[in-house]
Amino acid sequence: MLQQTTVSVVKPYFHAFITRWPTLADLAQATLEDVLAAWAGLGYYARARNLHQCAQEVAFTGNGTFPTDTHALQRLPGIGAYTAAAMTAIAFGRRAVAVDGNIERVLARLFAVTDFLPAARSHIRILADALTPENRCGDFIQAVMDLGATLCTPRQPACMLCPLQRECVGFQQGLAATLPARAGQSPHPIHYGIAFFVLRKDGAVLLRRRPPKGLLGGMMEVPSTPWRDDFWTLEEAVAAAAPLSLEWHPLPGTVRHVFTHFRLDMRVVMGEAGSNPAARGIWSALDRMDEQALPSVMRKILVHAIRFGM
Repeated sequence: MLQQTTVSVVKPYFHAFITRWPTLADLAQATLEDVLAAWAGLGYYARARNLHQCAQEVAFTGNGTFPTDTHALQRLPGIGAYTAAAMTAIAFGRRAVAVDGNIERVLARLFAVTDFLPAARSHIRILADALTPENRCGDFIQAVMDLGATLCTPRQPACMLCPLQRECVGFQQGLAATLPARAGQSPHPIHYGIAFFVLRKDGAVLLRRRPPKGLLGGMMEVPSTPWRDDFWTLEEAVAAAAPLSLEWHPLPGTVRHVFTHFRLDMRVVMGEAGSNPAARGIWSALDRMDEQALPSVMRKILVHAIRFGM
């Protein structure tokens, strides 16, 4: 959960998650739909799918026990080099070199690594390897991670409170706040789409499940067009993706959502259906949307539709 997400955001999700599925076996026996619903709002939903698949693989084919070897851990779903190293050191007490964003930032400042990322990462890893102790390796990793999360922050680092200030070359050279250095990034590309808000006569709204693979895979969505880099006309959108043959009314405004690598601008159109329309998907009452695995962008679309269409 903490990959790409802050502790303050994760805490309530984490406590709810482990209360519902306190053991690996519990999580392995859960349905993917329930796991995705519990994850809804955290983003990066491939993490939830991988976590569920990993639990099943360890529980059903690994006798309920994680391997303790870094390379074996990396063969499990969702476990990359950093996570495998962190697990090896923190969970199993074996030396491993782990470099996450926080550790990368601390070391880039401590040694004044001025090369641009991502090219600088090989140098930073060499430094991390040189510093990582044989004993209490997990404590070392957690200490540097916490330092980066609390004092050596991306913006406005608290250098005057830092216990490494005297040794920090970046601080001595007045460069700390600018490191690690990044080459100029191009602005986010913009993708466009149209969402179809279908309101049934009894007040239920049509939802459907996205394909299992790809962005937001397996999550629920308001039926919509594919996302592309040019505008959809209403006529194009209806012909390509309308879930029902209805009279569609464009709602004012645009729903904007920023993903890691692009910005999405969605317009919303509304149609009213009769009592028993034949449509692929499920009908959900508005007051039961919390039961659905809806990502943040789809919740924004629903809020927008309710505000301007009802």
